[in-house]
Amino acid sequence: MKSPFPPLLAPWLVAASLVVPGVQAQTVPAGELKGSASMHTVDSARAAVLGAAVVLPASVTGGAVFAGPLREVPTTLNAKAPVVVFLHGSSGLGLKAIAEWQAWLATQGVASIAPDSFALPDRLTYKSPVSRDVYEKIHALRLSEIALAVQALQAAPWADTTRMVLAGTSEGATAVARYTGKEFSGRIIYSWSCEDNYFVSEHRTALPADRPVLNVMSSTDVFFSPSNPWLGNPAAQGHCARSIKDNKQASVVLIPGAPHTLLNLPPARHATAGFVRDVLKP
Repeated sequence: MKSPFPPLLAPWLVAASLVVPGVQAQTVPAGELKGSASMHTVDSARAAVLGAAVVLPASVTGGAVFAGPLREVPTTLNAKAPVVVFLHGSSGLGLKAIAEWQAWLATQGVASIAPDSFALPDRLTYKSPVSRDVYEKIHALRLSEIALAVQALQAAPWADTTRMVLAGTSEGATAVARYTGKEFSGRIIYSWSCEDNYFVSEHRTALPADRPVLNVMSSTDVFFSPSNPWLGNPAAQGHCARSIKDNKQASVVLIPGAPHTLLNLPPARHATAGFVRDVLKP
């Protein structure tokens, strides 16, 4: 079925049926914490990169698509491809949707690398909601993983580091929105709203105003839309439009009724395909 969304959308909100039903007051669920570590060690930083999920398109391998950890990438590759650095959400790389998304991205001629945040032993994990202080420790951890990925790509013969996009979902997308580095030609933010809410002390969005940004959200995201009765911000819109309103190359795609994990939904893929085609020119 052909998607209703064009490849790149003007800097206004695309949506259908956006009326969110009134949400009755509900008891805030009990959160849960496990683990205690929230800063990478030298060893865990190395493991996060060497264990990163890498998918390389046929244009790089000269044959079948490669999918595996960075440590297993063949050392004989010389062809280059544009790259998406992807930050997984709180479920880690075990989420099947991520591998499917990376494999699909390879069909677009784009390589991808997703650092493994759970390479950190006894990593702090949570079941929301927990305190903002806990979330901020995790956000700092995830930000550090972007620099690790960039450093690894600079040494990778298959990576065209002049054509890179930074992307992430949920917990990972918060770091994508906050990152202040200039290495990336564009950003993709899945399932994070760039707003103040229970998940952050402040949203601290730092998306560049002069580079393309794509934000893909569910209109009823269980965590970051007004559908969440414990969102913690009665003025929230549930997407990044306020934060990117001055960026003429930014777009928001709002998918009615979509689940929190929406990477592989047809509207999300259609918007992503157009974005990487225009920004990375694979």
